[in-house]
Amino acid sequence: MNVRLRFLGGAQTVTGSRYLLEVDDFKILIDCGMFQGLKELRLKNWSGFPVDPKTIDAVILTHAHIDHTGYLPKLFKEGYRGTVYCTSATRELTEIMLLDSAKLQEEEAEYAFKKGYSKHEKPLPLYTTEDANFTFSYLRGYQYNESIDIHPKIKIKFHDAGHILGSAITEIFVQGDKMSKKIVFSGDIGKYNKPILRNPSIIKEADILLIESTYGNKETPSVKEAYENFADIINKSIERKGCLLIPAFAVGRTQTLLYYLKQLIDQRKIPKVPVFIDSPMGISVTSLFKRHSNFHTINTNGSEDIFDFDGLHYYRNQSESVAINNIKNSAIIISSSGMCNGGRILHHLYHRLPRPNDTLLFVGYQSEGTRGRKLLDGDSTSRIFGEEVQVKCHLEQVSGLSAHADRAELFKWLGNFKSAPKMTFIVHGEPEVSKQFSNSIQNKLGWNSTVPNYMEVFELFKGI
Repeated sequence: MNVRLRFLGGAQTVTGSRYLLEVDDFKILIDCGMFQGLKELRLKNWSGFPVDPKTIDAVILTHAHIDHTGYLPKLFKEGYRGTVYCTSATRELTEIMLLDSAKLQEEEAEYAFKKGYSKHEKPLPLYTTEDANFTFSYLRGYQYNESIDIHPKIKIKFHDAGHILGSAITEIFVQGDKMSKKIVFSGDIGKYNKPILRNPSIIKEADILLIESTYGNKETPSVKEAYENFADIINKSIERKGCLLIPAFAVGRTQTLLYYLKQLIDQRKIPKVPVFIDSPMGISVTSLFKRHSNFHTINTNGSEDIFDFDGLHYYRNQSESVAINNIKNSAIIISSSGMCNGGRILHHLYHRLPRPNDTLLFVGYQSEGTRGRKLLDGDSTSRIFGEEVQVKCHLEQVSGLSAHADRAELFKWLGNFKSAPKMTFIVHGEPEVSKQFSNSIQNKLGWNSTVPNYMEVFELFKGI
């Protein structure tokens, strides 16, 4: 039996995670992400999948974020008809995420056509809501630590990654003719000692390891420090008689922010001001926490319910969203998407970027090429709906609220391994970050690590 690995995405970039594992003629796609950020990356979504989707036998999802699931409807559109394996929470989250993704693409294509700012005569979405709905009957959800047969000689097992609801470190067990091998995909590893989710599960051995490196070259502030910084920024924003706008991922980040806001209000560290969750998807995701209590650590009942406190408003419809623009001061607005590339956040940015008293706060990673990254890098204008919008508001960032483990935490997780994997692949990081993390692994642990290139192929095992 021969095993090889192809890197179809997530290689020297934090987007488009796609890894093709070939066990003889059986092809497994681990993650099926959409490329985001830089135009050269986004164009890969339109160039056709590098491998004929009809030849793929199984898909495994580590978690529901669009950079890990967003290409799935297109994969089915191009002919894939196999099972999609994931945790039960990821299955429900993926349905919400893909419907939102399809709706946004349809709306953006229609808006570009009406306004005439597309280079295409008739701009089209990558896929439609109908395409997204078609994929859902193929999704199968499982619990952590459940052994799942996907082939007579291949089993998989999901473990808690502590990143978002249902996120998983995935073990793939291959039984060869002579010996068995284990390949571990870290997915995205969460931070330690955070609210809502558990610490990443301990994995003690692997023959082959793929590990993310989003923050592989830096250490972010502690949860306590981030908490204090968050309170300080809120108070300053209110003192300026402005509003605080927070772009936040609907999955994970929005719920964590609600936890912190309730804590800060209860402890009287910030004044009680209206909090608006202007994200239909964020609202839908929040309700999932009540249905999947085994995937998190919080209480969602009574006075302890972090998703229901005085002054918290959930806005689903468009008219409510538009009305928020009329609020001039003393409010906190949380909207998606987290990197400001689409969704309702664009309308809020359009109105609030020019307001000197307002504050824009980033609480998550901003990929290269995204609107959020450009704003953080100091752009004086931002092109929204075909117009150049002046940036006059205050810009702030709190790094410690990210859902990704930092360098020290990644090494803490790696420290659980009893012996070095035969090979460690560094994925899901920008080029220099991944290379620095790889060098650190070689120097600190003495492991054989490499940073793969896009489309690179590795022979993992021969004749096992």
